[in-house]
Amino acid sequence: MRRDNSLDAMTEATKSRRPGVIFDRDGVLNVDRGYVGEVERLEWMPGARRAVRRLNEAGFATAVVTNQSGVARGYFDLAAVERLHEAMRADLAVEGAWLDAIYVCPFLPGATVAEYAHPDHPDRKPNPGMILKALAELDLDPDRTLVIGDKPSDVEAARRAGVAGALFPGGDLDAFIQELDLLRPAPAK
Repeated sequence: MRRDNSLDAMTEATKSRRPGVIFDRDGVLNVDRGYVGEVERLEWMPGARRAVRRLNEAGFATAVVTNQSGVARGYFDLAAVERLHEAMRADLAVEGAWLDAIYVCPFLPGATVAEYAHPDHPDRKPNPGMILKALAELDLDPDRTLVIGDKPSDVEAARRAGVAGALFPGGDLDAFIQELDLLRPAPAK
């Protein structure tokens, strides 16, 4: 019987994909103080840096997908958002942790800043654009990827991207990750 090499290749490609956890930012990794765009307003959620480190050590890719309508509203610019993300990366590095990617959507229907006005941008959650980019660019296995958000729109974006979503109720993010039992080794086949 002839084997279908393309099927073998697809199976092998799926095996080589990484598991991932994709975080919403405000309200999950950092305290949501409303339009957090400046480094001095950054306050980490309890257990967030430890959770990212634990996921990194377990071989998970970690990414952030964040709507940043504060840019579209003119409260701060994309350069300020990037400075905040660099500060987050620096704080994580001190803990031996890292984020593999950060995706930002500054678009908003009726934006004050005209260049960011869009009626329904594909990246703006609950649309799945940023998650789909993370899946492709980080070579994530959709069956082993989870989106963690603090709003129903985050979970809806995950559903639209074809991955699991979990609603973070607040509190200690590391404890929440442990409750999800993500870090348990997969059973041998």
